[in-house]
Amino acid sequence: MKKTMAIIITIIFSVVLFTACGQTTKSNANSNLLDKIKKSGKITIGTEEGYPPMEFRDGNGKLVGFDVDFSNEVAKRLGVKADFLVMDFNGLILALDSNKFDAAIASISITDERKKNTDFSTPYINGGQIIAVKSGREDIKGVDDLKGKVIACELGTTGEKVANGIKGVKESKKYDKITEAFQDMSIGRVDAAIMDEQVGGYYIQKKKGEFKIVPGALSKEPMGVAYRKGDDSLKKEVNKIIGDMKKDGTLSKLSVKWFGFDVYKE
Repeated sequence: MKKTMAIIITIIFSVVLFTACGQTTKSNANSNLLDKIKKSGKITIGTEEGYPPMEFRDGNGKLVGFDVDFSNEVAKRLGVKADFLVMDFNGLILALDSNKFDAAIASISITDERKKNTDFSTPYINGGQIIAVKSGREDIKGVDDLKGKVIACELGTTGEKVANGIKGVKESKKYDKITEAFQDMSIGRVDAAIMDEQVGGYYIQKKKGEFKIVPGALSKEPMGVAYRKGDDSLKKEVNKIIGDMKKDGTLSKLSVKWFGFDVYKE
């Protein structure tokens, strides 16, 4: 009996020790992320490419946008270069958890649901969901007018969550890129699209006279840099950089460049 008990105690002790070592190793790896980034000379950032003006390809195929400029400035202040890994928005958080990149920057709204498994920086910009329709449509003046209509949103975004919560719609179509939703709206396949207000404002400016924003925001959402749980060293440093960029006017300049107005101006 004593021998059996000794074996059981030894097994329990081994499991506890192994688990503790594993947690310590993971914690140390996370705490050393900032050092690893600085030693390598680059920070790998996960993003998407179909959400203008936040992140998209220009006419030459170059990745550009507010989030791209923001990411490059953060990297510069960290003393490294930004290396972007592009994928569909819907897979960003899973890829982040799988260590495909160091952080994700793609207009990611900070929500209670996302915070359960993902850490976030302090907000670097505030967004919100709005309704866009084709110019000339007078039958959609607010969310209640979407009953019986076909609406569009981007897959995996908070815009999808808002769209799913609108009662009485005929159909809610999901797209990998919001630009695809605008294309279908232009030919009448969908009646309206749900998206971040900065994105809607930018796209409507680019397509003057073709689309318009329905007055009234459906939500207000702070956006942040996403990290794996425990990557505190990087998060702390980036939080300081975000604060500095707000104070020195860098974020205001980027806002004017991409949105045509200063979203940080009180």
